Amino acid sequence: MIATPDRTPLPREFFDRPVLEVAPDILGRILVRTTSDGPIHLRLTEVEAYDGQNDPGSHAYRGRTARNGVMFGPPGHVYVYFTYGMWFCMNLVCGPEGESSAVLLRAGEIVEGTELARKRRLSARNDKELAKGPARLATALGVDRALDGTDACAAGDTPLRVLAGTPVTPDQVSNGPRTGVAGDGGVHPWRFWNANDPTVSPYRAHAPRRRRS
Repeated sequence: MIATPDRTPLPREFFDRPVLEVAPDILGRILVRTTSDGPIHLRLTEVEAYDGQNDPGSHAYRGRTARNGVMFGPPGHVYVYFTYGMWFCMNLVCGPEGESSAVLLRAGEIVEGTELARKRRLSARNDKELAKGPARLATALGVDRALDGTDACAAGDTPLRVLAGTPVTPDQVSNGPRTGVAGDGGVHPWRFWNANDPTVSPYRAHAPRRRRS
């Protein structure tokens, strides 16, 4: 018998821990995105850990900016950034306030609100691809910079919340290099995923972008 996912919201204390503890522990949890069109529930299957100013791969490595300010705030808040001039990606801030660590949400399975996600992801060939990759995940959930700074642990109605779900057992958690990260930040095996889950995105090493002629 498959256990019914726990729908209890995760408390702020869950996120107020070292990012390398939070990242594998968040697999199997349910991210709830509430919109005016209805809710979407996503089971997290792949994430990456970024350790702030200790991590050359982190947006916060060189200190606080207008873009990354949320990373330095309280744990349990949402950090959303815009990349390549076209995509949004979302993170959950971890650790004590001021340490700027966060977990990038890379992939998941839509378990409720599939029809709504399909409308946002018309190019997906099947439902397993709806949130297969961080930009696809954000698109399927309707996430953009307007949600940057959202408190996912706030009481009452909130556009983003994380439920306890069904945590992935340690023997089913795999880890390896982060996808597409260059230089010293690319050597850390801080990508975590649910082994053999079809919604996990393929690994790709960093490839420098070619300048347009």
